[in-house]
Amino acid sequence: MEIIHYSLLELANVLRNKTIAEAIERATIGAQCIDELGFTRMWLAEHHNMEFVASSATSVLIGHMASHTKNIRVGSGGVMLPNHAPLVIAEQFGTLESIYPGRIDLGLGRAPGTDQTTAMALRRNNMHTQFYFKDDVLALQNYFSAENKVSKVRAFPGEGLDIPIWILGSSTDSAYLAAELGLPYAFAAHFAPAMLEQASLIYHSHFKPSEQLQEPYFMICVNVVAADDQAEAEVMANSLFNMFAGIITNRRIPLSPPTEKPFYHGIPEIEQAVHNMTSCTFIGTPATLAPALSAFAKKHKAREIMLSNNIYEDSKRLRAFELIAETFRIINSD
Repeated sequence: MEIIHYSLLELANVLRNKTIAEAIERATIGAQCIDELGFTRMWLAEHHNMEFVASSATSVLIGHMASHTKNIRVGSGGVMLPNHAPLVIAEQFGTLESIYPGRIDLGLGRAPGTDQTTAMALRRNNMHTQFYFKDDVLALQNYFSAENKVSKVRAFPGEGLDIPIWILGSSTDSAYLAAELGLPYAFAAHFAPAMLEQASLIYHSHFKPSEQLQEPYFMICVNVVAADDQAEAEVMANSLFNMFAGIITNRRIPLSPPTEKPFYHGIPEIEQAVHNMTSCTFIGTPATLAPALSAFAKKHKAREIMLSNNIYEDSKRLRAFELIAETFRIINSD
């Protein structure tokens, strides 16, 4: 059986009654923990104008996490490319790769990572940049290529460096693009699972080999809540469900201690909406998680599972990382 790799998506969530500095420190401790546990990579997500998410300056945090770890790959999950000039991203990630060679990933997304008003502020009222996503990805590849040395515009650092580019997405558009360009593809099933099956089919059936990648490489991001006891894991998961309910009802809340039942319990409309967003959530112990995640990866031809860990209590979050590593040891020993 082919090994299934496992990784972490980190948003540096701000906990209730905690500061942004404490959120970044918590993320750093988590990075050091998973570095020791054999996780493949840790990605930071770009979000803006969100009071309880501290990962807006994504490339800065990538450098911070890389400086506090030894082996794990660190990257963007992702850089929302329409918010940035490709040359600037080439220079930023060229700098990161120069400092931490062989450890930097560049995941690229098309969405703004925020609301439309904030997107206008980021893009200085040029809201057409999202329509040039493919062109911007190609421009980035060109800046990284050694052949660009004859161009009038060159990326220093960046030119000639081997920085893996990934396409991120939650729709079929991104699947077609990743397949066309022959790039690895990461799907955001942790909050937008509806098109997962269709996107996987499109990516695998339309994939064209490239210099970077000879065969499809599909990674799926899911929510995983792991604990030593099934009942405990199910209660811990309510922190995640309550956070998503806040997003759905436009009453965003920090990551908070779990309630015995989700606060929206008994409100069918919210229950259904949260279920739809979080249907790719796995809760339990290694004994229950291993068969479920193994079957899930096999069904969707995923070669890597990236997990989002929204556990409130620090010690239980770190314990969950240990249990997730144990889960994948079980999966990969079969």
